[in-house]
Amino acid sequence: MEVLIGDPITTCLSPSVYDIICNLGFQLRENCDINSIVTQNGEVCWKTITDCVSYTESEQGLDYWGSVRLLGPVCEAVHSHFLSLTKGQFEIRYAPWFQWTSFPELFPEVFDALESLQSPAISLSLMKLTSCLERALGDVFLLIGKECPFLLRDLLASEELAQVFSQSVMNVLKVFVGSPCGLNLRNVLWHGFASPEEIPPKYCSMMILLTAGLGQLLKSYLQNTKLTLAHRSFITLANLEDLIVFPDVTYEVLSVLEEVMTKSAFILKIMLPYWEVALVKFKSHRFADCAILLLTQLETGLRNVFATLNRCPKRLLTAESTALYTTFDEILAKHLNDGKINQLPLFLGEPAMEKAAVELLISLAEGYSSRCHPVFQLKKQVLSCEESIRVWALLPFPEELTREAVRLEDNSETNGCHSLITKMTDELYHHMPENHCVLKDLDHLPTETWPQLLRELCSTPVPTLFCPRIVLEVLVVLRSIGKQCHRVSSQVTVASELRHRQWVERTLRSRQRQNYLRMWSSIRLLSPVLSLILLLIALELVNIHAVCGKNAHEYQQYLKFVKSILQYTENLVAYTSYEKNKWNETINLTHTALLKIWTFSEKKQMLIHLAKKSTNKVLL
Repeated sequence: MEVLIGDPITTCLSPSVYDIICNLGFQLRENCDINSIVTQNGEVCWKTITDCVSYTESEQGLDYWGSVRLLGPVCEAVHSHFLSLTKGQFEIRYAPWFQWTSFPELFPEVFDALESLQSPAISLSLMKLTSCLERALGDVFLLIGKECPFLLRDLLASEELAQVFSQSVMNVLKVFVGSPCGLNLRNVLWHGFASPEEIPPKYCSMMILLTAGLGQLLKSYLQNTKLTLAHRSFITLANLEDLIVFPDVTYEVLSVLEEVMTKSAFILKIMLPYWEVALVKFKSHRFADCAILLLTQLETGLRNVFATLNRCPKRLLTAESTALYTTFDEILAKHLNDGKINQLPLFLGEPAMEKAAVELLISLAEGYSSRCHPVFQLKKQVLSCEESIRVWALLPFPEELTREAVRLEDNSETNGCHSLITKMTDELYHHMPENHCVLKDLDHLPTETWPQLLRELCSTPVPTLFCPRIVLEVLVVLRSIGKQCHRVSSQVTVASELRHRQWVERTLRSRQRQNYLRMWSSIRLLSPVLSLILLLIALELVNIHAVCGKNAHEYQQYLKFVKSILQYTENLVAYTSYEKNKWNETINLTHTALLKIWTFSEKKQMLIHLAKKSTNKVLL
């Protein structure tokens, strides 16, 4: 990668950011009495800390530089205090105050890192601590607020957290992690700007104390309000088979990587300690720690390539508070801010390295498709839901009730629904990708071919590298529709099995018997309806990028259309629930929804129509 060879890079922090992190907090040399900061039993004296926060003349804004300067001696005293404690003393004094974070076991690890005096370990610990704190603060926000802010700076600026912890305490957090005008420790680490030696350990110590102090304030608030803090569940990757796509990394490969690390121009020399720790973490099966370090360093390395290829060397550095950082969003974008083509994706399109040891990884990467992207997740969702609906055909139903159930189906609204389903499937059939039209001699799409076509559609590659916001917005709605369809399917299966068991055991009352008949009639309609919706989702997904061809008005109309389908499926979930059992009402609901879909389809404004009009072929 000769393109990266040049003068050695000594820092990725811009001058002012370097100054506030590495110098400003060391200017005052006065000693600060630790007893004025924290008591012998670990209670944080917040007034000592908040009194160090400076404000502008109007007192409406924070003086970040003045605050960092005054807080420097406080941080120094806290750091010396922690280093004077044994691990047992630390846990006795502070462990109870970390319970509110839902990850209290992290903090003894952070304490160990501080005692080790190893800069990469301290930086990693600070990354994990700030991430843990951000999520915990989000949980506290939800005690009062409804929707947690997406950005940390907005979360820290919220009235809800100020109500719990006080505005002066939130201002302290803003100085450390909540603004690019302050230390901004979370962002400079998580985006790979700070090398290990550039993060003073005393700031990690201070963040430990602040987290404990927040726990103490929260305890008082919960006691006064009688509220209970609930933690949001973590996201788990349930289908591990989707993630096991790369070969095992052998010790032979690791040894080659260790040698490559010292020679590669992709790895900045100032960041090499992170890579070395990442390897140690991998060997000791601490894969989360390894992933954290490698993800941040991937961003650092790619930013270096991005800045070099696009001839904008200043973009390698942290931005000032008046400008945006160069992060993955820009690094992997199709265009630069000035509209020019980003050269990085073009460059990465060719093999970046010629060492034999990584040829397997390169070939694997060339055939790799994202396992966690919303496109892939939607495909899985569609196929899973289709399999669930297919089980309905195997659900038991008493033969002696069949004739009565068929009679209930013979009404104008149900017949109208089936007629609309036939018309729409025939319409969709004509928009199938050409290589999937295996039944070209037929005028309509037989229902028995739907599972095969869904599988083929879901195997069609959909580009994920450049996904504009409008594409992601539509994907979110389509995934929500798929989720609701799956919930309906599960409820139908459970309800049918329960009623059949009650029938066999002769415990069905007369009213329940009629409800069982209505349920069965409704099921026979809902099966093709949900299959139709899944087929529509799959076709729209294949053509998802065609949404970029819509103007603002057309896009809003389309979004309104897919949200109406979502509303229908949400209502179906409610009607088919065990509590409601509104099986007759599902027919009327379905007829209305099908009419809306057909009306919109006739306007030729679905993505299948737009893609055909603009490219005359399905986007592959």
